[in-house]
Amino acid sequence: MKNDLNQSKVPFISKLAYGMGDVGCNFSWMFVGNFLMIFYTDVFGISMSAVATLMLFSRFWDAINDPIIGGLSDKTHTRWGRYRPWLLFAAPLTALVLILTFWAHPDWSQTHKIIYMAVTYCILVLGYTCVNIPYGTLCGAMTQNMTERAQINTSRSVSAMIAIGIINIITIPLIEWLGNGNARQGYLLIAILYGTIFAVCHIFCFAKTKEVVEVPVAQKIPLRLQLQAVAKNKPYLLALLGQVLFGFILYGRNADLLYYFTYVENDAVLFTYYSMAIIIPSIIGAACFPKVFQLTSNKGWAASVFAFGTGITIIALFFFSPVTSPIPFYLFAALSQFFFSGFNTAIYAIIPDCVEYGEWRTGIRNDGFQYAFISLGNKIGMALGTALLALSLGWAGYEANTTQNEAVVAIMRHSFSTIPGILWVVTALALFFYKLDKRSYNRILAVIKYRFLKRKKNQREYDVIALGELLVDFNALHSNDFDSVVYESNPGGAPCNVLAMLSNLQKRTAFIGKVGDDFLGHALQHALLGWVFLQKGCRKTRKGILLWLF
Repeated sequence: MKNDLNQSKVPFISKLAYGMGDVGCNFSWMFVGNFLMIFYTDVFGISMSAVATLMLFSRFWDAINDPIIGGLSDKTHTRWGRYRPWLLFAAPLTALVLILTFWAHPDWSQTHKIIYMAVTYCILVLGYTCVNIPYGTLCGAMTQNMTERAQINTSRSVSAMIAIGIINIITIPLIEWLGNGNARQGYLLIAILYGTIFAVCHIFCFAKTKEVVEVPVAQKIPLRLQLQAVAKNKPYLLALLGQVLFGFILYGRNADLLYYFTYVENDAVLFTYYSMAIIIPSIIGAACFPKVFQLTSNKGWAASVFAFGTGITIIALFFFSPVTSPIPFYLFAALSQFFFSGFNTAIYAIIPDCVEYGEWRTGIRNDGFQYAFISLGNKIGMALGTALLALSLGWAGYEANTTQNEAVVAIMRHSFSTIPGILWVVTALALFFYKLDKRSYNRILAVIKYRFLKRKKNQREYDVIALGELLVDFNALHSNDFDSVVYESNPGGAPCNVLAMLSNLQKRTAFIGKVGDDFLGHALQHALLGWVFLQKGCRKTRKGILLWLF
């Protein structure tokens, strides 16, 4: 490995840059999660049932492209690394698709609206996958130090919480201001702004991060074996379950937020006040994760503690209102966000450690493939949460931009508090069984390093080493007359000819030989030193020039 088990600390600028990547992710995906559904129903004029169907269908689409993108990122080999190039190239294209997604056409027919919605959303999901999976996997490639990874993910989570808070606070006022009363125009201009932020943040992340963890050369492992390896990785399966529940609770509730304040509390501006109340607690909660991890020495247990706290405080919100009882409402809202942001940091900090556990347990390392399923699990949860909300509201008789009936109001209230609260408690119970603590992780990492060094020691450095003569072949070109022939000199000799052919067959070759210290010897020297070798050199002797080319 390039680094020792206790790898050098990751520079602060790299941690900051990695955090900025999640700022970009949230200015795209959280904007989509919080505002796209109400944009579709109340601005674009698409039926609630069509939106629910799209959310479910898009997850089948994710089930196809997430593992593919994860596998492709594992097989990517560039001078920039495996994962960073995806940020550079995919982020600007995804930003463009985000803008097109929020380009509303309310005068179109319902059929044309649905087709446009389905095409743009599915391409957006694919683009986001091409950015988010390599981005998430990048953390594990930056270091193998467990504490450093916790700090990197803390930077990520703190940055994400700041971004989410800013988005929730400014989006509604910006829609009004930029749109000048025209919600269609307001959403489009916001999408242009947020898309630009998305692209710039990921380019900055690309520029200031570095992949330092050396991993085995990507093997051509059948899908069946990769799935079997995942099935044997118990910590990973718990992390995957946590991500499914996380996505279901978070995005289902977030999709409900604006509906709740608009139709239950009868004032959409309260959404902005709610967002202002939770932004500081969210930053503090994310920053507290390293301390809780230090106390528990187990990231899963830390996540469990935060999830339980989130559940209890969210359930308490059912009994209060920002209108009639604002102090306890905003107090429990602040506490719930504190615990949630701590959980958000912990659940993502778990994933890179599970990669090493899987490598130790099965001998297969497939960072991108595993993160793809984490991403898919989160998106499946997101789809189920938003689709069930949309289906429930449609079944209860939701009608856009009007007073809602009691059944619709009840669904919005419980989707805001009791239902997500109970599910958070379930998540806490599940993650309590996560057993990969700091001590066992370090033992696993020591075994992985031993295996790596043993393989490297037993590996042949070269397939073929040749030594011997180098010749100059003179080939006749043409004759000016019967007495004068023009010849062309070409490098030759059996040893180097064999090595050249073997190199073309992707074999590792080396040569040791000697040439004369004259113009022909110099020509051979320059020809050979022009080849691509790992190491090359020459030394003059009394009888010629000694060449070594490795």
